[in-house]
Amino acid sequence: MKKVLSIFSIITLAGILAACGSESGASNGSGSDDEVTIGYFPNIDHAAGMVAEEKELYEESLPEGTEVNYQYFPDGSAFMTAIETGEIEGGIVGPGPAMNHYTSGADINIVAAGATGGTVIMKRKDADIESAEDIKGKTFISPRVGCTHDVQFETLMKEEFGITSDRLDGEMKHVTGKPATYSSMFESGKVDVAAVPEPWAAFIEAEGTGEVMFENAEVAHNENMPASVFVTSEKLTEKDPGLIQDLVDAHKNATDYVNENTDESKQIAMDKIKEITDQKLSQEVVDSSWDRINFTYEVDEKEIQMFADSSYELQFLEEKPNLNGLVDTTFIND
Repeated sequence: MKKVLSIFSIITLAGILAACGSESGASNGSGSDDEVTIGYFPNIDHAAGMVAEEKELYEESLPEGTEVNYQYFPDGSAFMTAIETGEIEGGIVGPGPAMNHYTSGADINIVAAGATGGTVIMKRKDADIESAEDIKGKTFISPRVGCTHDVQFETLMKEEFGITSDRLDGEMKHVTGKPATYSSMFESGKVDVAAVPEPWAAFIEAEGTGEVMFENAEVAHNENMPASVFVTSEKLTEKDPGLIQDLVDAHKNATDYVNENTDESKQIAMDKIKEITDQKLSQEVVDSSWDRINFTYEVDEKEIQMFADSSYELQFLEEKPNLNGLVDTTFIND
């Protein structure tokens, strides 16, 4: 039986770059056999979605004549609602919203990964922090309480150094805010440490307001834990597995294209982010953030469960979650 999460608001880069779904030009859910709508976010770790759209890879995979529409989302909750209502057939989202909605009773499946990595722990310059022990009494920031990056940082600090946040009566003060503001908050001295999703770690480096304290590979659950996943409804996987196979095949082809055509894929991502959000990322920032992300469609079910267990250990969850049935690897293995 699925267990209900009472506190599990998790986002990755999804929703950090401001996007507006109404700007997509995509229609609402197809509801027909010859029309499909794909959702994703205009973020670096969703590059496979942007490349698939630009290169029309879904059109190549789906039956001839299928109309493919795209819808862009401002946050994971809106995306998951669109999946549940049939507004979209599938797409890329952060793992947190998928886990949250699944344990709340939604019939959804993660059928592939989108990317792993992309979280960096930064420290403010002149914060007088030389080691993890120096973080005691300091203020750290993450996008939200219990979000992916918060869990990763707090797990690292608790398991490796025995240091916890004030939420657990510990020595670190926790605040939240949008990653796009972290550089200015470092500059003003309002925060000392940040759990930063890309591309904002690269942005902070480029601005010179902070420096890396724990690199990508050192952060808990960062190398194998999906930063983004491809999600669809369980009803659709049962009703039309052929459609889901076509969608996953296109996603796999897009991921392969990203890995085999790096420079072109970076340009596609920069152009698409600028088109959707009107935010222009520099080549330096994209290059640096790209190096910290691994684009893959392989999904590790055990890693997702381990991440959820960490959330429980940090008391973000009231009950230990059981995610059996959330991940379906049938379509990436065929």
